[in-house]
Amino acid sequence: MASSSPTQLAHVPIPPEPGGRSPAQEANEPPVPIYIVTDPYQLPADFLNPSPEKKLVIGFDCEGVDLCRHGKLCIMQIAFSNAIYLVDVIEGGEVIMKACKPALESNYITKVIHDCKRDSEALYFQFGIRLHNVVDTQIAYSLIEEQEGRRRPLDDYISFVSLLADPRYCGISYEEKEEVRVLMRQDPKFWTYRPMTELMIRAAADDVRFLLYLYHKMMGKLNQRSLWHLAVRGALYCRCLCCMNDADFADWPTVPPIPDNLKSEDQCLEEEILSVLDVPPGKMGRVIGRKGASILAIKEACNAEILIGGAKGPPDKIFVIGPVREVRKAEAILRGRMIDY
Repeated sequence: MASSSPTQLAHVPIPPEPGGRSPAQEANEPPVPIYIVTDPYQLPADFLNPSPEKKLVIGFDCEGVDLCRHGKLCIMQIAFSNAIYLVDVIEGGEVIMKACKPALESNYITKVIHDCKRDSEALYFQFGIRLHNVVDTQIAYSLIEEQEGRRRPLDDYISFVSLLADPRYCGISYEEKEEVRVLMRQDPKFWTYRPMTELMIRAAADDVRFLLYLYHKMMGKLNQRSLWHLAVRGALYCRCLCCMNDADFADWPTVPPIPDNLKSEDQCLEEEILSVLDVPPGKMGRVIGRKGASILAIKEACNAEILIGGAKGPPDKIFVIGPVREVRKAEAILRGRMIDY
């Protein structure tokens, strides 16, 4: 049961069918309530108790201070078609996160999110939650572009603001996002203050209220092959910053296998994997190269994603995601760059 006193109201645009109304048209619909949640009883029972009879699709995001394994998760946003819930992790603490864990790990609840990597890392290292069954709109966008014959430039991952602005999806300007980014740069503890300000509530809700609309639009564009890639890459991206070695993979759900119908139709389709490489001390600069030239050259040579922890870490790991043969090729090149001559 949700709290009976919503803090604010917001529009959650959802097309009734593929090609439905735009978010601008849906703005005339009645808004839905935004609830601040500090106790599990304030969340819907169907969310807290995942069931194959009542599968759900939710918009999902996290906010915090330096969100990663070492940062601080402050708010977890959950969007339904009829309400938005802002789970106050600071006030609710371990109790509320323990209550949410079954839903976040459930195969019966689809979590629609934009760029799941750092959110998943924070959930795993701070609360032991293995985020599972995600639809990552950043991955979906790349797959649709590839499906339609357009290949994104290397290292050019679409931002949430740019995705919302794309007229093929939402065509919505999200200028307030930049305002919040400026405030966060000025005060990194922006999301820690309580009670939450109206701006905090509005900004947190805005980060999830369009996700269900995007989900409907994108799922209607993806073919069967791309849908499998979406599921696999979502699973691998969720764990990529959490698994420090091959032994850690066993703690996570199985990656979706190639469906039988695709095996018979597409002989070129190959299983996709995640590989974690240890970089010896002092060698990361050699791998990355001047202004990133070396790592870009490796990406051009291999059809695989190569991810580096960067400033947030882990500083001594490289994560490679892609088809088995391409990952092995990338591994060989990367190891070659680590060798002293």
